[in-house]
Amino acid sequence: MTKHYLIAAAGLLALAASPLLLSTASPAPADARPVVVELFTSQGCSSCPPADALLGELARRGDVLALGFHISYWDGLGWKDPFSRQSSTDRQRAYARLLGRGQVYTPQMVVDGRREMVGSDRNAVLAALRDAQPHAVAPVAFAGDRRSVTIGASQGSGTVLLVRFAQKRVTRVGAGENARRTLEDVNGVEALTALGAYQGGPLSFAIEPPSVGEGVAVLVQGADGRMLGAGALLSRP
Repeated sequence: MTKHYLIAAAGLLALAASPLLLSTASPAPADARPVVVELFTSQGCSSCPPADALLGELARRGDVLALGFHISYWDGLGWKDPFSRQSSTDRQRAYARLLGRGQVYTPQMVVDGRREMVGSDRNAVLAALRDAQPHAVAPVAFAGDRRSVTIGASQGSGTVLLVRFAQKRVTRVGAGENARRTLEDVNGVEALTALGAYQGGPLSFAIEPPSVGEGVAVLVQGADGRMLGAGALLSRP
């Protein structure tokens, strides 16, 4: 049975384009996986829309798995973000401890669990993507019926996370710093759960396929934050 994943005793992480940008994508080797990009954002933050737009560009790249984690600590400042989740805040705080930051902030991007930067800093984000080495240590493969996922054998260990997200949502913000603005969120995380521990042996889990307009991602993440495996399914037309 799945459970909400915050921080395991072993220190695992909490359940936590422009034409130029798109041209940087290249065909991936067979053993590669997408680079996981996590944006910690809020509809109540006036600095976040440029980062949200950048995440939307990255989501169109075939070599990137882009996820928008909407935090909850902006909700009391005039506008409650409909995407905000305490689990997203917990995940960001776990990254702050892991990456040596004394505080959380928005917008923040975390690339492959190991590098962080201001989410609207295009140059820093693209540099981190260029430097990433997304080898599929623990390959993620979905069954043809989209109702199960298998994690291949490897020498690594970590936690298998299931992420459900809305591919696109448009919101007319009624109050707060972005009052009267219409915001578009891409791959906004709606649920984050742990499927189980990964100890290097092959595993298989039953999953619910994505419904219309939804996506499902599976991440295998080590105790140091490093992504060992990643894959995603999108709803069929």
